[in-house]
Amino acid sequence: MYYFIVALHVIACLGLILIVLLQAGKGGGIAGLFGGGGSDQLFSAPSGMAFIKKVTVVIAVVFMLTSLILTISTSRRELTSVTQNIPVPVAPMEPEPEE
Repeated sequence: MYYFIVALHVIACLGLILIVLLQAGKGGGIAGLFGGGGSDQLFSAPSGMAFIKKVTVVIAVVFMLTSLILTISTSRRELTSVTQNIPVPVAPMEPEPEE
């Protein structure tokens, strides 16, 4: 089950990257922050990208849910470190200096 969720998470990651890259930019860039450019968007017709926006939302929700599930399931697992299998050498005790 854990590996299925990991696989779903990786697919959601790749899908989210691809779907965001496929979307057209809103334009304006940093000029849009100061009110320049893009003012005609208020009166423009819908772009017809509603389907791709819905797919983006669905993939983003899947990404967030799998992230949450993986975080919770990993925190409940007893994790061990590879370094725990390495034996610790015992240093010989040095004699105390005589006075």
